[in-house]
Formats: sequence, C-alpha cells, structure tokens
Amino acid sequence: MPDKIAETAAATDRLFAGAPVIPVLVIEDAEQAVPLAKALVAGGLPVLEITLRSAAALEAIRRIAQGVPEAVVGAGTVLNPAQFAAAQLAGARFVIAPGSTDSLYAAAKDTGLTFVPAVATASEIMRALDHGFSRLKFFPAESSGGMAALKSFGGPFPAVKFCPTGGISEANLAAYSALPNVFAAGGSWLAPKDRVAAGDWAGITAIAKKAVATAKGS
Repeated sequence: MPDKIAETAAATDRLFAGAPVIPVLVIEDAEQAVPLAKALVAGGLPVLEITLRSAAALEAIRRIAQGVPEAVVGAGTVLNPAQFAAAQLAGARFVIAPGSTDSLYAAAKDTGLTFVPAVATASEIMRALDHGFSRLKFFPAESSGGMAALKSFGGPFPAVKFCPTGGISEANLAAYSALPNVFAAGGSWLAPKDRVAAGDWAGITAIAKKAVATAKGS
C-alpha cells in the first residue's frame, strides 16, 4: 500500500502542479464556460473545478475540455459513482468530492481518474490512506478547525497534503497557502457572479493574478 499511496500522490501532484489556487465554479450557463476558463487560465489558474451543482455543469466541463486545452478541468461536488462516470465522460481530468465513501473510492480505482476525496477528521484521513489516497480536500475548512486543524494533522500524517476549501478567501489565502501540508486552496471568490454575468473576463483575470501572487507570498 505505501507504494500505491506514493504513486497516487505523485500523479495528483503532477496534475495540480503550478496551481496554488483552484477556482470552485458554479456555471449556470454553458455559454460562459469557455470565456470564463480562458480568463482564469490567463490569470495563472489553469486547474478549474466545475461543481455539479447546476444543470449546465457537465456541458460546461465538456466545452472547456474541448475548447480550452491549456486548462485542467475537473468536476466537483461529486456525490456518487454515476456522477463520477458522467464527469469522466464529459472530459473531466479529476474529480473532487465533498466527502468520501467506499463507492467513490471504488469508482476512482475502476476509472483511474484522479480523485481528491474530502476529509474533516483524523479518522477520515486514516480511511483515505487505507484506500491509497494522501492528497485530500479539507472541507469545510474554516468550520472544521481551519489552519489550527491542518497544523495538528501535520504531526501524525506527515505524508498527507490538503486542499482546504470552504471559507477560504482573499483575506486568509496567504496564511493557508503558507502551511507546509497545503498543496492548493479552493475558493469561489475568484469568479464573482456579477462579473461573470457582465462578461467582465478581464476583471476575472485580474482577480486570478492577484490570488496567484497572494498564494505565492509575492
């Protein structure tokens, strides 16, 4: 199992390399998917999580996968194997869940698609390790102990790295990103609804660039 954990971690690290922040996107209109993706990529955020919280989500993934090859598009808020399969069919390169279940772990192993399960407790981290996963979403981050919890996890789980999501904002991004066991942070503030509705893609690119600089401490 240690070899499997290391192999899975390395593959995940390669996929998310150069992405200190992951935009968590709810796309209501698939027509907005490609210009939004291009705006975020231009701002230095190529890894995009399209949450399955709208009817347009799978079509948005499909359009980004086909129309923005420089983006690494994935599906978020995946709750069951059927959604996992649908996301893969749409062209998702990774799947992120708000929790972790045996059926989702099995789906990840069956498909070979990069999977980032969510955890909030030490027991859930141990369960993820049992399934061969050490790159995990910490969710909901702020209400589950925030930075203090992540620091505490570092002792017993030195090989595990996290993507905190839930309550992450421009105000606390730098502090989260500075933690040694954080490989990226997820946030929804990167694509404000009013800017998306207005087609203010330049404004979204500017937000993305600022987030990258903040996460890198520059």
